Amino acid sequence: MNRKISKRVFRHKRVRAKITGTASRPRFAVSRSNKHVFLQMIDDERGKTIIGLTDTALAGGKKKITKSEKAHLSGKVFAEHAIKKGIKEVVFDRGGFKYQGRVKKIAEGAREGGLKF
Repeated sequence: MNRKISKRVFRHKRVRAKITGTASRPRFAVSRSNKHVFLQMIDDERGKTIIGLTDTALAGGKKKITKSEKAHLSGKVFAEHAIKKGIKEVVFDRGGFKYQGRVKKIAEGAREGGLKF
């Protein structure tokens, strides 16, 4: 396994040992690839995904936007979906990724959308 990937997996295991999602406060899991971001809201007690969203699901239109802007918008849209389902508080799971760049933009967008973590 690549050293960079193995370090991320190690960080992710350390984070997951400390946090779990419940029905009242689900886990807001973030994953990213080189091009896209993937967001999920998970109830770990039941092992169910409550909401799932990718940045490809957003209506991009003809205007070109950067990956960071797309991540920010994804976080905002995701928060709106969560509030429609009656979820206002979540536990943020950055998936072993460093809290910078697109991961940080997702969190900021979700906070702007009304989620609390």
